[in-house]
Amino acid sequence: MNGKFYFLDTNAIIQLLKGNLNLIEILEDAEFIACSVISQLEYLAFPNISKHDIELFNVFVEKIEVIDLSSNNNELHQQILAIRKDKKLKLPDAIIAGCSLYKNCTLITADKKMLEIEKVPVLAYQLL
Repeated sequence: MNGKFYFLDTNAIIQLLKGNLNLIEILEDAEFIACSVISQLEYLAFPNISKHDIELFNVFVEKIEVIDLSSNNNELHQQILAIRKDKKLKLPDAIIAGCSLYKNCTLITADKKMLEIEKVPVLAYQLL
């Protein structure tokens, strides 16, 4: 894929929904934005998440693509496994990185361990 195709780590979603201007600027010209179902679950599983934050998140995910872990998507599964074994990442992080690679996107994250994955183009952003 050519152009600005981005895959958001959970920390990037949190920062974006908090109004991080650096992320807003990065994403304003995006041709494609996605996240993993893992990020969706992580976000919604936060303790004491407010009704407003849930509503904001639901509006957000309607505007992007959420990548699931379909049981018949062997190519995606192999990419996730290779990244997990190679970098010894936690499974949720390996899933997010593998999905980014599978969709040919630049992964946007502030996670230092994710920045070390050579196979996946990664873009760090400034935290609020």
